[in-house]
Amino acid sequence: MSESLNVGMIGYAFMGAAHSHAWRTAPRFFDLPLAPNMTALAGRDPERVAAAATKLGWDSSETDWRRLIERDDIDLIDICVPGNLHAEIAIAALEAGKHVLCEKPLANSVEEAEQMTAAAEAAKADGVYAMCGFSYRRTPALALAKRLVDSGALGPIRHVRAQYLQDWLTDENAPLTWRLDKSLSGSGSLGDIGAHIIDAAQWVAGSNITGVSAILETFVKERPVGGDFVGLGGVGGADGPKGPVTVDDAAMFTARFGDGAVGVFEATRFALGRKNAMRVELNGTKASLAFDFEDMNSLWFYDASEEPNAGFRRIQVTEPEHPYTGNWWPVGHGLGYEHAFTHQVVDLVGAIASGEQPTPSFADALRVQKVLAAVETSAENESRWTTI
Repeated sequence: MSESLNVGMIGYAFMGAAHSHAWRTAPRFFDLPLAPNMTALAGRDPERVAAAATKLGWDSSETDWRRLIERDDIDLIDICVPGNLHAEIAIAALEAGKHVLCEKPLANSVEEAEQMTAAAEAAKADGVYAMCGFSYRRTPALALAKRLVDSGALGPIRHVRAQYLQDWLTDENAPLTWRLDKSLSGSGSLGDIGAHIIDAAQWVAGSNITGVSAILETFVKERPVGGDFVGLGGVGGADGPKGPVTVDDAAMFTARFGDGAVGVFEATRFALGRKNAMRVELNGTKASLAFDFEDMNSLWFYDASEEPNAGFRRIQVTEPEHPYTGNWWPVGHGLGYEHAFTHQVVDLVGAIASGEQPTPSFADALRVQKVLAAVETSAENESRWTTI
């Protein structure tokens, strides 16, 4: 690693911790063409951001993201804050000549996503690159699924099924966090976790969604404004003041793809017993595959040519030949959630060093944003078919 890539990150909660781990770990397990330096961390509270910088491994801290962008010793801005801030920060960073990694979904509206994409396209002409953080693309088993589809192993795709099932909001007294405020998050389960399965399904299938019919539901209309915040949710004050939930709790839609495949999608944070079941299944003319993140080191594959003795077989995705896994542990020693973020850093740094557009680009993320908007439009109009 002959040159450095100085990183400034904005936000230090759940995603900030995951991204920090990735920036620390990537150069220790992968041979990178640029050496990432964790130069500065930004947050609003001086004491908390300074403490987070020390804990997470950052060299310094700032209390204003604008100051981070102004610093000459920062090459890349990593955005890990709620969606209402994505557009302003990303556009300012790109215009200042900084590379950008932005968490998903790209923005809170199609209009904002279009503005961000335009800024990214303009910056690319000057060798400045932007990428959206759809980290599940970097899960080895899902990356292997993509490899199999691209090889033609499944034949033409007929069905796409995708689910993202969680249960952390099933308690009606879970507190009112920023993820339940549309002005901050843009949407609920739809954008928070539905965006992941939309991106993953389009990416693995190699085809984009062209139309949807959808329903959205909010099961709990009000929640406590205070309480003990733990993880994504927590325990609220059942007898205290409550505020309105302004996003969806669950999203479901059917879809058509550009290549003729049909799809079924479901995202909910009310599926009791499902902690992080991010699932994708594809049925082709020659084979099928299935993935569930709760068993993230496995990919299930069915080859119709093996009839009459065919059946789904489990591929343990830990061999050195599998995507990313050769840089980690011996065969059979599985990876975890955090590794996808490390792989994201590896791919981003490699693309920047090579002068190539990293993926998913802001244009890729804009396509996801348009699907999110179409789902909302359809749900608002009695599930009317809505084209994209």
